[in-house]
Amino acid sequence: MTCHSCKIECKRFGKTRKGQQRYRCDQCRKTFSETRNEHLGGMYTSPEEVENVVRLFVEGCSIRSIGRITGLHQATILKVLALAASRCERLMESKIHRLPVSDVQCDEMWGFVYCKEKRNTTGDPERGDAYCFVAIERKTKMVLAWHLGKRTAHDTEAFTEKLNEATRGHFQITTDGFGAYPEAISYSLGTRVDFAQLIKVDAAPAEDETRYSPARVVEVIAKPVWGQPDPERICTSHIERQNLTMRMHIRRLTRLTNAFSKKRDNLKAALALHFGWYNFCRTHKTIQVTPAMEAGIATHVWTIGELLGAA
Repeated sequence: MTCHSCKIECKRFGKTRKGQQRYRCDQCRKTFSETRNEHLGGMYTSPEEVENVVRLFVEGCSIRSIGRITGLHQATILKVLALAASRCERLMESKIHRLPVSDVQCDEMWGFVYCKEKRNTTGDPERGDAYCFVAIERKTKMVLAWHLGKRTAHDTEAFTEKLNEATRGHFQITTDGFGAYPEAISYSLGTRVDFAQLIKVDAAPAEDETRYSPARVVEVIAKPVWGQPDPERICTSHIERQNLTMRMHIRRLTRLTNAFSKKRDNLKAALALHFGWYNFCRTHKTIQVTPAMEAGIATHVWTIGELLGAA
């Protein structure tokens, strides 16, 4: 370390509370610190620790369990995840844009923030039920678009607008029987899609049924809405399997536990990080490559470091 004023070599003079080496000039008595190794928004946490935090998080660990494993403070872990998620969100917007697709399936998955909707006595729109709208390409397994919001016509339209930006060309799209889809898809995608809905009819609850018993499906109706959808491809099985992947890998979406999100921003960050990792880093067992490789927007399986440094 050379003194900025005297231009002579400084001597070591202890360390800062963050562990950086300090130096002092013997002539002017000024002190200096060595250059900080800044990454991911100028964090002090080492790149190896950051990658380890992200790796544990996307594999389904909770914030507190990550803290116990790594020894990092909970606030540090949340900051790492927020910064990493913002990069994944920008990456998805830049890489998944106007992709050619042939068969898209859409669904919305329920979760909640802070409390369930019936317990939300404050009327705060950031609390209560939170639905994640997801669109997946059947052949490549690529998550094309997602949106976190309420199960309303407004949020459905916001989701289909994102899907419109992510895709190009003519393709078939299948959704469940949610009534807001036809108008939203008509507005955003128009006649460039062959649209069909797969409507599942549930049986009436039995007398011995408990509170959390799953509904029993008695009929499945494949309903073409417009265009010429292929009857053999009117299916939502792949997107429903994707819902299972999300619940297994995103700890705050686990059912019947206390692992729910207390803030909407944290849930949104968790979703953004999961989808970025799923598309570019996780090898899909069916296609034996990542969805990004199958879609032609990546040439190899990305590491966590590449994912964080891409955007």
